Amino acid sequence: MSGHLPTVAAFTDSYLPTVNGVTYTVSSWHEEYQSRDGRMPVVYPKSSHTPGDGEHPVSSLPFPFYDGYRMALPSAPKAVRDADVVHAHTPFGLGLAGLRLARRSDTPLVATYHTPTAEYAEYVGPTAVTGVVRRASERYERWFLGHADLVLCPSERTCRNVRSLGIDTPVEVMPNGVDTEHFRPTDPSAFLARHGLPADEPLVGYTGRHGHEKQLSDLLAAAEDLDATVVFGGDGPARDDLEREARERDVDARFLGFLDREELPAFYSALDAFAFPSPVETEGLVALEANACGTPVAGVDAGALSETVLDGETGYHYDEGDIPGFRRAIRRTLDDRDRLAENCLARREDAGVGRAIDRLAARYRELL
Repeated sequence: MSGHLPTVAAFTDSYLPTVNGVTYTVSSWHEEYQSRDGRMPVVYPKSSHTPGDGEHPVSSLPFPFYDGYRMALPSAPKAVRDADVVHAHTPFGLGLAGLRLARRSDTPLVATYHTPTAEYAEYVGPTAVTGVVRRASERYERWFLGHADLVLCPSERTCRNVRSLGIDTPVEVMPNGVDTEHFRPTDPSAFLARHGLPADEPLVGYTGRHGHEKQLSDLLAAAEDLDATVVFGGDGPARDDLEREARERDVDARFLGFLDREELPAFYSALDAFAFPSPVETEGLVALEANACGTPVAGVDAGALSETVLDGETGYHYDEGDIPGFRRAIRRTLDDRDRLAENCLARREDAGVGRAIDRLAARYRELL
């Protein structure tokens, strides 16, 4: 099958217009695969997104516990039933539809482990039931991933977590990659002016979902003694709390809200340091996007960020919960910005989505 790209049916519960790492990964893989004359049709919950070539929405309902997400009826459209490989980007909803299709058609099932569902247990009930939900999530993940022919994880740390579930399925590292054609150093002048941001003082920022699990309040605590403006892009359930805390701490924090993808290269390029306190990342794509734009990262030494941020090369680490340590990491990143930025740019292509698709296509062929 050398030279031929297998047809791959991708099933995801998270897709455009929702903005998160899963959405960007699935959409960028779809675009890159099709640019190589391959077929990677995407099955996703019907939303306000207008489907393009190879995108197949199915009926869905709002998800009551997680704002912005939708629940799809687990079905496989006719257009994807001839796939050579099924690739599930979720264990729920449409992941089940992918599993059923793989079983019926006797095709390999690949699953990418994007998100540890147990980390989000707090969103589906009071604290008293969180432990129960976590245990149930882990049992379900074990069952679903155990039915795959291959499980891919974007980092070795995440692979270890999946292997600890006790499944027999092969588990391998496969970085998701970022679009380095899109994420590149950009003149941020127009962006700064449009959002009223200072051009003559350090900017430290974060963009992404404002979820409580991201521990973004640590950034505000660390910024109390920093001579810098803190910039938040994105939105989410923790935003109101963060804005209130910024006022209470008297931190100069700007909340820009949702940023269109076209604005993100200028956002990253405007920052002197990207600050990333989230300990629950499976890869931390926004850190790689920042690096691709030449912006170093001060990130927590936890989860996948222990690997994504190369300490002393593309940024600096600090221990989870250590606010003075976070502050020091940000200061070191600001002080060493020029050297770190050069390192970030030198590593751009290693993190590109093209490299990810090269590896992914090879594994699809091997499974067949």
